[in-house]
Amino acid sequence: MIAKLRGTVDHVGDGFVIVDVGGVGYKVALAAGALARLRSGEATTLWIETQVGEDHIRLFGFLDAAEQDWFRLLSTVQGVGAKTALALLSALPPGDLARAIAASDTTALSRADGVGAKLAARIAAELRDKAGAIALHAAARGGRSARAAAGEGGGAVADAVSALANLGYAPADALAAVARAADGQGADAPVEALIRAALVELAAGASPKRKAGIGR
Repeated sequence: MIAKLRGTVDHVGDGFVIVDVGGVGYKVALAAGALARLRSGEATTLWIETQVGEDHIRLFGFLDAAEQDWFRLLSTVQGVGAKTALALLSALPPGDLARAIAASDTTALSRADGVGAKLAARIAAELRDKAGAIALHAAARGGRSARAAAGEGGGAVADAVSALANLGYAPADALAAVARAADGQGADAPVEALIRAALVELAAGASPKRKAGIGR
């Protein structure tokens, strides 16, 4: 099973890229945001999900682990196949996707091709409690840099701020939203609960700005 490809971008097509690895071209489906960042002739590294059928082998690629985590999670929802999962990631980058699911924003989820109101509601209902875990996992993979962006410190609040900073929120906005979430959740609230509540705060416009260039 192919888990990772490192090579040269040979061709960028409609919904896919061909990566030349040692003279062998691999056709890989990617979300729109990832495709927009690739250029022919440039080196690239893709994390890969391999799907094997009776008459095909399909590769789905991701430039970072957060997108891959969301692809896997979205694929656990009934009615969300690989194509729909990529469509969701094309319409909503990971940070916006986490925010939409945490806030049960079915309108935002329905922007993706193939996602109607019923499926959007199912995605929000089934994944809402997992949005915080994915954000925290992304922050853990980001290592010290995510915590440094949010400010050093320990405890659930610092971890929640770090997770939101890793998703692209400005540290000041993340801290304000987490502080409000902590007020509502209580001092002993677990970090995943704080992340979920903070995402709802951010989705409601309680914190007006995200870092420039994120989620556009």
